[in-house]
Amino acid sequence: MSMKDLNKTFQEIFKRDDMPRLFFAPGRINLIGEHTDYNGGYVFPAAISYGTYAAVAKRTDQSIRFYSMNFPSKGIIECKLNELSYDEAHGWANYPKGMIAYMNEQFPSISNGMDILYYGDIPNGAGLSSSASIEIVTGVLLDKLFSFQMDRIELVKLGQKVENEYIGVNCGIMDQFAVGMGRKNHALHLNAQTLEYTYAPVQLKQHSIIIIHTNKKRSLTSSKYNERRQECEKALTDLQTKLPIKNLCELTTDTFVENKYLINNKINAKRAEHVVYENERTKQALKKLQSNDIIEFGKLVNESHRSLKENYEVTGVELDTIVEAAWNHPGVLGARMTGAGFGGCAIAIVHHDEIESFKQNISEAYVSKIGYDPTFYIAKIGDGAKEITKEV
Repeated sequence: MSMKDLNKTFQEIFKRDDMPRLFFAPGRINLIGEHTDYNGGYVFPAAISYGTYAAVAKRTDQSIRFYSMNFPSKGIIECKLNELSYDEAHGWANYPKGMIAYMNEQFPSISNGMDILYYGDIPNGAGLSSSASIEIVTGVLLDKLFSFQMDRIELVKLGQKVENEYIGVNCGIMDQFAVGMGRKNHALHLNAQTLEYTYAPVQLKQHSIIIIHTNKKRSLTSSKYNERRQECEKALTDLQTKLPIKNLCELTTDTFVENKYLINNKINAKRAEHVVYENERTKQALKKLQSNDIIEFGKLVNESHRSLKENYEVTGVELDTIVEAAWNHPGVLGARMTGAGFGGCAIAIVHHDEIESFKQNISEAYVSKIGYDPTFYIAKIGDGAKEITKEV
């Protein structure tokens, strides 16, 4: 989306002739470290070049008008600065409304209304954090528009609060953190509980990260997600009969092997095994990226998927079909599902020379087994949310 197009659409929709300020917040992928965040462990996300654009200008009254180019049939959604409570009829606009509401509590100096136009190029239902992208782009535009100079991590926490308390989704902080704190050509090794983080260089050389969207409607994610959390909690409770630990990711793999017998249920033991070994993989992945060893990093990515399939059982036939076809394709260093599972996306690290044949072969394997096409996106690892001051 060009700055010129955003400016023009903003002026047409809101019938204004002044120029808005433009902002962008990325989506994110998680390179490795899946289902570790709520078990006290590390995740390894990166901001990507797809995301949410926002064009904004202040008004002289108290009205806030929202418009999304992705939902044109919804038209302009309007509310007042003193009427920011959740409204089901406002649909997608509740995400920016929640952000404005919580920032207005913290900084009552939001004195003017605004016209805000949004455009997102993150594919729907892909699990690449479109909601966090909307929240954080709204937070950053408010911060700049009203000169709050807010600490970025505090802004990220507000984004999570919107998701948890305003929208009512029990998510961790990884999505908002990656969207707000991303850095070009770097991933974030993040402990989602302590917020301890390290930037790791992602030097892919002759390779690119390809995102493969299954295009499967994700219907079971929330119930299965809650089920996995409960299984991990039961495994932890069993281990705590002997070990003074607060979460599964405090365990080394050796300590886990020695004490696995304490877990009464075989399925719960498999879930815990995935979590402990996956957390160790994120630590190894940090070392491999810091030493620019993308071949070994790719092997860790493959191991992650095998564990998510066999021990955590969250992949499903769609993701497995894509990943296993990717493993068999030349020039692929690693592939795995990314996100909660049961649909959504996989990622693969593919040599530049193989990208076109990779797309063709994966499509053929997928259509043959699943019956419809996957969609491919080349992911560039970019910066976190920011104001756009020149055409990129």
